[in-house]
Amino acid sequence: MSSSEEVSWINWFCGLRGNEFFCEVDEDYIQDKFNLTGLSEMVPHYKKALDMILDLEPDDDCDDHGSNDLVEQAAEMLYGLIHARYILTNRGIALMLEKYQNQEFGNCSRVFCENQLMLPIGLSDNPGESMVKLYCPRCQDVYTPKSSRHHHIDGAYFGTSFPHMLFMVHPEYRPRPPINSFVPRLYGFKIHALAYQLQIEAHTSFWKSRGDDHNRKRG
Repeated sequence: MSSSEEVSWINWFCGLRGNEFFCEVDEDYIQDKFNLTGLSEMVPHYKKALDMILDLEPDDDCDDHGSNDLVEQAAEMLYGLIHARYILTNRGIALMLEKYQNQEFGNCSRVFCENQLMLPIGLSDNPGESMVKLYCPRCQDVYTPKSSRHHHIDGAYFGTSFPHMLFMVHPEYRPRPPINSFVPRLYGFKIHALAYQLQIEAHTSFWKSRGDDHNRKRG
């Protein structure tokens, strides 16, 4: 393979099946140590993982496949955490906005959201706590991705702030709240908000009185 045909680690990683939600982080951003502040304490094999992401030759050759696997896992984690920071920058937002407009993150399954486009979001900024979810800016709720290939992606690789930052930078893309909402009906009549509570109270009172009658008969 010629050098012109070589694929960078970042390009390879983002092209993997299941990694469609990721954008390609600029190497210039990764090479700026300020942008990586604090990550060396969170990611094992940090130096080797960073070298792998940047396609740099490792300082020492290691033929231990187990060690290589650990470094590769660390590289994926490091890239994910860098990615979460990058998509809050103007360049990162622009790349993710393009994917959003191309419907790469899917549509909201809620009927009254009318196929509203969604954005990836994490429920925590700490890795290992939850998998990535999809945020609907119309109903402002979160959903599990439909495809199982996205269920393994750590939510921290997108963070809790990304969709909100995107719409702060580009308010013109924020959709209006849904006009309609589902209304429960019984024989065509709306069910009052207190109906279920009153039914539970009546049910509880009925069985309590039955129990009192039974105790009196036994007495």
